[in-house]
Amino acid sequence: MTDSNPYDLCHPQPLLIVISGPSGVGKDAVIQGIRERGLPFSFVITATTRPMRPDERNGIDYFFVSHAEFERMIAEDELIEYALVYGEYKGIPKWQVREAMRSGRDVILRIDVQGAATVRKLAPQALLIFLTVKDEEELVHRLLTRKSEPRDKMQLRIDTARKELQRVGEFDYVVENKENLLDETVAMIEAIIQAEHHRVVHRKVML
Repeated sequence: MTDSNPYDLCHPQPLLIVISGPSGVGKDAVIQGIRERGLPFSFVITATTRPMRPDERNGIDYFFVSHAEFERMIAEDELIEYALVYGEYKGIPKWQVREAMRSGRDVILRIDVQGAATVRKLAPQALLIFLTVKDEEELVHRLLTRKSEPRDKMQLRIDTARKELQRVGEFDYVVENKENLLDETVAMIEAIIQAEHHRVVHRKVML
């Protein structure tokens, strides 16, 4: 067994935690549930070009920017990852992640499955958690119930979500977000994070 510094064992490195999964599994609700518990996490906000929904707040739920501004961010290499999703850009600003990691607190990213794969390439020691639902039928039902998009765009979202369900093997943990049991989902994610902090060999993220 290699020598370890006892101080390092008691004061692990901050985790870079990715909460991901297909559209409709409840990523936003889970993030809000984690926030409401008042846990000592830093939350990184995604930048997007899609229109703001009535219940969303700029700088809280997302940074809503124009296509021109987002393309400037791409050109100037200001994003850790980005993707064109359903015709709109989404991405994670680098400054947010680095600033949050320097704080020494665990950092949580809420991103789509494609973005999670990019983060894993850049930061192999990131902790990736895949949110899912009971089955494909329930996923489609949740998406249709939201009624957040026109029929043509909704079908694209459903088709993409079905494909994303098959990528669970790219993640470290999978958590089912059961209907009306949000507290249970949040508690499971908190337990996973706590367990990771008790590993003998800690994850050390370099960005």
